[in-house]
Amino acid sequence: MWLKRLSIFAVFLACGVVALGAYTRLQDAGLGCPDWPGCYGHLVVPKSSEAISNANAAFPERPLESHKAWPEMIHRYFASTLGLVILAILALCIRARKNNPQVPLKLPLFLAALVIFQGLLGMWTVTLGLFPTIVMAHLLGGFTTLCLLFLLAVRLHNGLPVAASGNKDSEHAFQKKNAVLRFGIIGIVILGLQIALGGWTAANYAATVCSELPICQSGWQQHVNISDAFQFWGHGVEDYEFATHLGADAKITIHVAHRVGAIITTLYLGSLFVWLLVRSNQTPVTRKAASIALLLLLAQVGLGISNVVLDLPLLIAVAHNGVAAILMMALIFLNLSLYRSGRTIR
Repeated sequence: MWLKRLSIFAVFLACGVVALGAYTRLQDAGLGCPDWPGCYGHLVVPKSSEAISNANAAFPERPLESHKAWPEMIHRYFASTLGLVILAILALCIRARKNNPQVPLKLPLFLAALVIFQGLLGMWTVTLGLFPTIVMAHLLGGFTTLCLLFLLAVRLHNGLPVAASGNKDSEHAFQKKNAVLRFGIIGIVILGLQIALGGWTAANYAATVCSELPICQSGWQQHVNISDAFQFWGHGVEDYEFATHLGADAKITIHVAHRVGAIITTLYLGSLFVWLLVRSNQTPVTRKAASIALLLLLAQVGLGISNVVLDLPLLIAVAHNGVAAILMMALIFLNLSLYRSGRTIR
């Protein structure tokens, strides 16, 4: 019972960590605390005039800005709490397996290793001066942690129907050939790549370089520079804040790639969800999951357009990150329902 409750709590906590990470990044507060894991040598943001003077003396190149330091530290507090919760889940899974071998263990073990690696990525994000590749990896690690926690919670609650069958081996082979399931898995890959493009756009401060729809302002084709836009290593710069190491052409190219990816993702996922809704041989769980996923996709498109039209307002930009994460969870649940039901489209 406690294990199930803790898994649900971990999912909501991970959602908060992802949202706080997006908020910190969009507030340009990624280096609000230039050291790690504390903030100017303290576990909390310095408040007294003496502590602030000492902090500024220790880091003269980056004076304390409390409005940036606090979001960074709050994000760290929540992320650290999530790490402890995941370790507690692992301990409970190990204990529960003594009485029930069906309790998952590999997934909690992987989550524990992942959250430790996430801590390292968080440290490198600061120590390497917001190096874009590390920033994007940290974002993807957060999304992966959230989705795996969601998968674990679903498995622990066993809330999906299982199709009745005789031979388990033949059923497994049958499900492997399920064309719809393959399309669903491809959808996860496409959405994951699009999220990565979004992370790369944010990490390189390219979110506002295109101010017109649907792709970019006229003449963007003359500004394509793929080699500079997708150079993941070897910039030779100590501080990557505001991506001053990149030219305008590289930033335009990054943003255009994200826009094109958004169009491809919307068309593919939208077609998949509608296809599942119009077919009559899907389970109620699958149809409901497809309906929710379609609504989330439409909301995400609306948020993306709003970001362009309204010039990236903070709350809408954070919501754009959050809905992407929720859409991925909905897509994972949809694939689980397809796999467990063992249905095919005829």
